[in-house]
Amino acid sequence: MIKRSLLLSLLLVAGSLQAQDQAPDLAKAKQTAETICAGCHMADGNSQLPANPKLAGQHSEYLFKQLQEFKSWDGKPPARENAVMGAMVAGLDVADMKALAEYFSSQTLQPEAAKNLDTLNAGQHIWRAGIASKGVPACAACHGPAGAGLPAQYPALAGQFADYTEAQLKNFRDGARANDPNSMMRMIALKMTDKEMKAVADYAAGLR
Repeated sequence: MIKRSLLLSLLLVAGSLQAQDQAPDLAKAKQTAETICAGCHMADGNSQLPANPKLAGQHSEYLFKQLQEFKSWDGKPPARENAVMGAMVAGLDVADMKALAEYFSSQTLQPEAAKNLDTLNAGQHIWRAGIASKGVPACAACHGPAGAGLPAQYPALAGQFADYTEAQLKNFRDGARANDPNSMMRMIALKMTDKEMKAVADYAAGLR
């Protein structure tokens, strides 16, 4: 009887933990967004500053991955080094990060637009076909024809600030950012010029 009761208790606890896993605390996430994240990203994830990415509508899996990788776990250096974001996530646990990712993912993106008509064709060509002579693959192969991305590994880039996307390409090239799966973005960015990065980043901003 005791063993049976213990087993039942364990099953109830496991079920409770699983339920918590499936139900992120979006009310708490909203409060965190309004009090901590809003300064840079706005409460709904529609940043007004190109240096800070728009988070609204981004894949929750990708946002969760980035939040985890900004934080130092068990005294190890974070996979994605950023002093500001490191401080922001220091007090968040895994459940907080999952809830924040879900919250921002559920918000409606207010997209940017392509602004440089002179480089639109060049950006479109890189996005759709890559740069064959350099071995640069089409951006659309991973981020989708319309820039919608794929959950977890490949973020949506449609409507993102061109300046932010360009900055991340340069960070990958220069080694300032190194949390890309299998060094994929670092290898691609190494083959691109500043002009090519700017063109494709601006094109991506206009995708829908």
